[in-house]
Amino acid sequence: QQQLLQQQQYQQQLLQQQQYQQPVIQQQQCQQTIIQQQPYQQLLLQQQQRQYEQQLLQQQQYEKELLLQQRRQQYHQQQQPN
Repeated sequence: QQQLLQQQQYQQQLLQQQQYQQPVIQQQQCQQTIIQQQPYQQLLLQQQQRQYEQQLLQQQQYEKELLLQQRRQQYHQQQQPN
């Protein structure tokens, strides 16, 4: 009788422990996935950053060109005698 009781208690403890370990294991898996994803996201971020800088550069280049054109036009207009 005593032994049976002990065995039941033992199984009960086992069950409780499994219930505790399950979320912990899931959490670890989650963290693992996140860790695996980080380099990928890092890369993505860098790419986006580069694209953004590239666009900025193009934008600035374009604006410079525009400004130059406008100045040329103004200059020509001023040069023409009325």
